[in-house]
Amino acid sequence: MRRAATQGGKGQAVARARGRRGATALRLVRKEVRGDLPLLAFLAVLVLALAGLCAWAPAVAGRQEDRALRQRIAAAQDEAPLVTLSTAPEVFAAESPTVDMARLLADGRALHDRLGGPAAGDLAFAAGGSYDYRPAALTAPPPHGGPVTSTELTVSHLPAAQGRLSYVSGRAPADDTPLGAPPQIALSQSTAQALGVGTGSRLALEFAPTPAVQQSPPHVALVVSGVFRTTAGADGFWSSQPTLAQPTRHPAERSAGTVLSVRGLVGTDAADRLAQAGVSGPQVTWQLRADLHGAAVDRAHALTGPLSQFGADLNADLCQGVDPVTGDISCHVGDQQTGPLRVTDALTPLLDAFTAQDHQARALASFAVDSLAAVALATTAVAVRLLLRRRAAYLRLQRARGASTARLVVLRSAVAWPVVLVAALLGFAGGRYLAPGGTSGSAQPVAAAASAAAVALTVSLLTWLAVREPARARRRRRPRRRAVGGRRVVMELTVLLAAGAGLAALRSQGPDQVLGAVPVLVALAAVLVLLRLYPLALRLLLRQTRRGRGTVGFVGVARAAHDAPATGLALFVLVLTLGTAVFGGLVQRTVDDGLAAGAAWSAGADASATAAGNTAPAPGALTGTPGIRTALQHLHTMELVGRADGAVVSPVAVVTVDPRQLAAVAPRSPLARALVPALAAAPPGAGATVTLPAFVSPDLPSGRGGFTSTVQADGRPPAHIAWNPVGTLTTAQLHDPLLGPVTAQIPAGTPMVITTASAEYLMSQRASGSTVLLLQGAGPAAPDAAVLRSAATRALGPLSRVGTRSQTLSALRADGLTSGLGTVYATASALAALAGLLAVALELVLTSHERSRTTSFLRTLGLDGRQARAMHVLQLLPLAVASAVGGTLLGLVEPRLMAKAMDLRQFTGGPAQPALRADYSLTLALVAGVVVLILAAAAAETALARRRRLASVLRLA
Repeated sequence: MRRAATQGGKGQAVARARGRRGATALRLVRKEVRGDLPLLAFLAVLVLALAGLCAWAPAVAGRQEDRALRQRIAAAQDEAPLVTLSTAPEVFAAESPTVDMARLLADGRALHDRLGGPAAGDLAFAAGGSYDYRPAALTAPPPHGGPVTSTELTVSHLPAAQGRLSYVSGRAPADDTPLGAPPQIALSQSTAQALGVGTGSRLALEFAPTPAVQQSPPHVALVVSGVFRTTAGADGFWSSQPTLAQPTRHPAERSAGTVLSVRGLVGTDAADRLAQAGVSGPQVTWQLRADLHGAAVDRAHALTGPLSQFGADLNADLCQGVDPVTGDISCHVGDQQTGPLRVTDALTPLLDAFTAQDHQARALASFAVDSLAAVALATTAVAVRLLLRRRAAYLRLQRARGASTARLVVLRSAVAWPVVLVAALLGFAGGRYLAPGGTSGSAQPVAAAASAAAVALTVSLLTWLAVREPARARRRRRPRRRAVGGRRVVMELTVLLAAGAGLAALRSQGPDQVLGAVPVLVALAAVLVLLRLYPLALRLLLRQTRRGRGTVGFVGVARAAHDAPATGLALFVLVLTLGTAVFGGLVQRTVDDGLAAGAAWSAGADASATAAGNTAPAPGALTGTPGIRTALQHLHTMELVGRADGAVVSPVAVVTVDPRQLAAVAPRSPLARALVPALAAAPPGAGATVTLPAFVSPDLPSGRGGFTSTVQADGRPPAHIAWNPVGTLTTAQLHDPLLGPVTAQIPAGTPMVITTASAEYLMSQRASGSTVLLLQGAGPAAPDAAVLRSAATRALGPLSRVGTRSQTLSALRADGLTSGLGTVYATASALAALAGLLAVALELVLTSHERSRTTSFLRTLGLDGRQARAMHVLQLLPLAVASAVGGTLLGLVEPRLMAKAMDLRQFTGGPAQPALRADYSLTLALVAGVVVLILAAAAAETALARRRRLASVLRLA
């Protein structure tokens, strides 16, 4: 029993001892908290801001990306539909030829619904479908006047055109014509004049016979119900329907003469009437309009997969047999038997191009974000160092009383880590609350946790470095210095190699968010180089000041040289902050200048007009508006044959220009300067083969002895052309803005030939190719956009697509990704500047004791206030100069080192990478801000020193 009592007493004693130790630990923690309140508040605010940004910034950036994608889709859909479904009904599948077109058009919604899931909501079904027949020969009325020998008419049902036209006579074709009455058709004014018909006239058509069903072509009579004129709109509808508003002409394929191509609108039931007359089914088309609300980028990525399989899935579900008459695959849309279904997808290439540009924007943004994170971490390190400096005496006392290194580190961590954790949770929750919802950007909890962990570990690491047991002193100190110097050299070489490897990876691999920390490594390498050169320069300056008579300069420079290694962290923060801001200014200036070049490339001049087909403006149309110079370009697609080896090159884009017109539009153009002497004075040769001079693109070599081709002119026998290459287009000439609008009509990779406009008499006006008109103001002020549009429309007609440089530039600048990139750099630079200001202020406070001690010592020797102020400035001025020079060089050189990884063409729209241009006004302002900051710190220290009394000065001295 005594033993049990004794053991019970010992247990109680142990428990009481543990309780006392626990209470003591709690008292120590509370005491540490009270002593570290300023630091803890600073760390809490820093972690709160970082965690909040990790939750809020991605959502805001995602909203900007969604807006940019919707802009792209809206602009593209104004020009042409992005996704279409098409098929042809089988007219002869039943015993009597028939097609219920109204029901078939309505069944398009059921096809759209087969997308299923979110994809069906992202691709809205456009109300009503359309159908088009193959061109039919117009036998009555016969062609009248000119070289036209035959006429072909395309019958179309296009409900979308009804809101973009107005009838000058008659009315729209009926959708339900009386039984036995001929189908109705509506024609444009230009078409009616070319055919010589009006409202009430009858048209006789001869359609091509259906193979394996008919021996003779079916004939159909149509009656003209009305004549309409097109109304101009903001979209490009009429540009995609050129033959509907005005006729075109092209040479006949198997005989001499010209074919007049026209198009007319019919009602819904015209397909049934034509089927009863034995005409095979038309091509039925349904349009799907992309409508990406909310998280547009995420919805687009989810849409790509179902859209790529849409056509195959439709045919697998709806096509289960073979037509016994034609032997083709038979499908069923509703109750109507049709041919295979085809999905035309122009949305996926648009999304792929946007994804590439978005990837480049994110990579550029990651440079600024990583720099901000590095500055925030450096600010944390400076704050912790300041705390440890203030608590140095207390820590030495704890070590003298027997506290171990681990105990001191744990105690300091127990104080800081809960504060960091709570601040991170509150900041992340606040960022989630303030972040906009429904965007493609999502909060980044891993980044928030990493930032909080980095701050917490910085506290523990720096505490361990401050309180660890010093190594035992060695007898020989020179090897110790050599070892320290060797470790420093190894560390510096490691950083330099890492920065070089990062730059090499960026140049070879391209931009990547993982490599966004490369600018931080480059900045760290630059600071290490500065820390090697900075004290050396100060020592050289010290030799000069030692020879002088004054003491202030010598002492100030000596103290600056002595404190140079200790200010490395402040130098790193200033260099990285300044370099990031200069980097962002350079990117913004380069993109802004590139936008102007991209707008000039897209417009070609002050304005440009593009019309489908090779058409000639009306006489006087090009000179009808004073103060505007014009240049006409015709684009033809031809087949060239090498004269030496007979090799066929097809297709080749042949552009005919008048070089004098180009020189008048752009006198300083490198293309015009090259074309004028070679093409302007070279008339085409005569004879059976016409020889024409030409400039060829580099992918069409001129070493084959030239090329030959044959063209069919209107009403004349074929003409043979011998192309004589007189020069090869250089890269600068191919990137000349004068070629921008016409190059946009040429598929990528197609060889180009530029020849004189006198070759146009050999080439007929035909539907293929295009015509481009450049318009440039002749005076110092550019003409108004409305004047340019009026002149372009008068020259090429109402169907021409007109674009002005000013409007294109405004659209490029309003682009969501471009403006978003500028916002990221402006925000990151502002936050980095704020964090850097705090870091430098804390660093100056940390090192102010030594400077104040030196000043106090000299004041006891008779130093006056003016000399003290000068000495403070001399001690801090080298830091300002080193950081300004290092940050400026870093911001200017770093983009050039990463030039291959920054494809800024994604944002400018031009053909070439824009030249890097620094924003020198911003750079000077930033440098001035750094110098003013350092001088303000010197002035503050001087003011504090002047307020000290003699006793304080003596104590410091």
